[in-house]
Amino acid sequence: MYEEDDLIPLSALQHYAFCRRQCALIHIEQIWQENIYTLEGRIFHDKVHSGKSEKRRNTSTQFGIPVRSLELGLSGKTDTVEYDDDGTVRIIEMKRGRSKTKGMDEIQLCAQAMCLEEMLSLSIQEGYLFYRKVRRRKTVVFTSELRARTKELAHEIHRFLDEGRTPPPLPDDKCSRCSLHGVCLPDLLVKRRSVSKYIARALTSEVTENYE
Repeated sequence: MYEEDDLIPLSALQHYAFCRRQCALIHIEQIWQENIYTLEGRIFHDKVHSGKSEKRRNTSTQFGIPVRSLELGLSGKTDTVEYDDDGTVRIIEMKRGRSKTKGMDEIQLCAQAMCLEEMLSLSIQEGYLFYRKVRRRKTVVFTSELRARTKELAHEIHRFLDEGRTPPPLPDDKCSRCSLHGVCLPDLLVKRRSVSKYIARALTSEVTENYE
């Protein structure tokens, strides 16, 4: 169990999955910059984090509920939670783009559900991911396997951040989409490697010529 002061944002799950260096820059070095992708996402979520509620027929809906889990060591906000009169609870996460790889959207949604379960002493069997770009709603069942993966990843990120070390850049195709590209400078590392290889080849060639 974690203390209140040890809680890390739910967003760290996505940052860690996208790039460990990005996660360290944000959550260890406290560096943040906006780009078109993060700006669109923030504006989109500002609308669903209103904290308002509404009632339609047999379902009550709440938006932007603050949640936390001392077991996972996470805190944040839900997008939407639906409560049916029969006691059924569904949690919904709104996504700006498309489904992520590695099942990270499912893990983030499951983490929100586990936070809410711990706070309210209730059981949530499933939730939904709504992808605005493709207008698709995906059902996610919170299986024991998904819960175990979520818990394991949360603890892994805590250990990673507790070490307090920012990994070196690892250039990748996804780097161009990162808002911290100008801080991380992965392109500079590529250039340095290219220069190093050039010098190594030049020295090897010079040595070979001297022995001919």
